Amino acid sequence: MDRIHYAGGELLTGSAIADAIVDYAAALASRRSAASIDIPIRGDDGSAARAHLLIGPASQLLTEPVETDLEELVDEELVSRLRAATTALSAIRPMVEAPEPGYGAGDDTDELEWPPIR
Repeated sequence: MDRIHYAGGELLTGSAIADAIVDYAAALASRRSAASIDIPIRGDDGSAARAHLLIGPASQLLTEPVETDLEELVDEELVSRLRAATTALSAIRPMVEAPEPGYGAGDDTDELEWPPIR
């Protein structure tokens, strides 16, 4: 389990969930975007509950592992959706540059590697 420190409070959730949230928040921040997510948490009494988070560029999240006798919270569908959203936001889009001066038009390009190694 991991404890998420968020907006002056703390939430206890599964480790995979916490990792996916932090990665998603970083991807959102890199795009200056925000999103709301609903996650499973453990209440103060150990019961299962839900929390709704707004994450984005201003989110200051900190996670830390917590040893507990409580059953690990697992939500594979949520983690999968967060990972897919993170990948979509983080997709690398290659930039094509003009060829260097002296690079002959019509040269054989079969030996070129993509993306270019610099």
